[in-house]
Amino acid sequence: MAATEVIVLGSGFAGLETAFRLRARAGEDAVGITVVSDRDDFLARPGTVRLPFGAAEAPLHVPLAGAFRRRGIGAVIATVEGIDPGRGQVHTSRGRMAYDKLVIATGAATRPEEIAGLAEHARSIAAPGALHQLGADLRRAAQDARHGRLQRVLFAVPPGNHCTVPLYEIALMLDTWLRRRQLRDRVELAFDTCERSFVEAFGPKMHALIAGQFAARGIEGRTETTLTEAHERTVGFADGSGREFDVLATFPPQVAALGCAELPHDDRRFLRCAPDTCAVTGHPEVHAPGDAGDFPLKLGFLAMLQADAVAGAIAAELHGTPPPARPAPVVRHVLDMLDDAAFAEVPLVADGGPGRVDESSARYRVGTGAFWRAGARLAEAALSARFRLGLPFRASTGWAALDRSPCGSVPHHA
Repeated sequence: MAATEVIVLGSGFAGLETAFRLRARAGEDAVGITVVSDRDDFLARPGTVRLPFGAAEAPLHVPLAGAFRRRGIGAVIATVEGIDPGRGQVHTSRGRMAYDKLVIATGAATRPEEIAGLAEHARSIAAPGALHQLGADLRRAAQDARHGRLQRVLFAVPPGNHCTVPLYEIALMLDTWLRRRQLRDRVELAFDTCERSFVEAFGPKMHALIAGQFAARGIEGRTETTLTEAHERTVGFADGSGREFDVLATFPPQVAALGCAELPHDDRRFLRCAPDTCAVTGHPEVHAPGDAGDFPLKLGFLAMLQADAVAGAIAAELHGTPPPARPAPVVRHVLDMLDDAAFAEVPLVADGGPGRVDESSARYRVGTGAFWRAGARLAEAALSARFRLGLPFRASTGWAALDRSPCGSVPHHA
């Protein structure tokens, strides 16, 4: 009997966790796995928030050739040009590929052009290159402040973004970075978000924690402020208000990185998926874990939970057994502030619609503690080490230890 051919599009959190987890559950004689990606490494995105403050980028890139070879997984370096679900084919820059099962884990992209002037006048935090540019802007602002010129740094979360927490992280890290240089009193920091509360996806406890941090650090924060336009030194909001800035940092609106017109999708091209298996609506042979799917919260932790569900569903079908039951997802996140860290454990309601926080759960908790910074760095190192070996992260003993802790520290970008 021929092996089932599984093609995985993407080499990020969702793609690699699916491929490595599926290989752990099914041998090469049962499943042929091929990963198609436009890059030959894995970028550990959680660490990129430190790039503006002098962290090195090279350690964040994990080579994958050895991992794929070790685990009997094929690798094709190519761009995806289209999908033909009727024929079960993927069209790539290197030709057509046939599949029995398709995993679309191509993630999200940004579309700054939705807001006038944003691409020209703001620094995005969506990619390492832009974060390096933001770091250069911040160093220039610090130099101007040292020479007596008051500086204004503005952080803005526009509508259409589903991963707001990294921008909060950079804002709080900047406060610490400036204090260490004795420049904080010469730089005004402000944070405007379209959300109804700070880090809205994490519920009221995280809002209270962030509001307290902003107040203690002298960061002016506003919610429900919708950014509508950006100019060379000013921005405008839907309510008619505006702000001046010397540096503008933002996480632009997001869309699915790969448009699949042949598959059901929402107005941002995210694929419509079943919440339990991430199977695309009407196409049980196609799954979309991570940021490619329509789950409203885009985080690496959730991407790996969804990847585990996808691998479990495919393996169960191969073995003729029911797919494993999925508990309601729990988001775990550590927010680095350089001098401190905030942690959150956020259970989501299983049947109350995707992304709703279960505020009544005893597991819903947030807090602060500098030791969480060390925990987050250890988790990042463990993830990179597992992927380097071609092993799924969620099966590691390190992950289990984090699960037993008061609040696990896990990667938080797509």
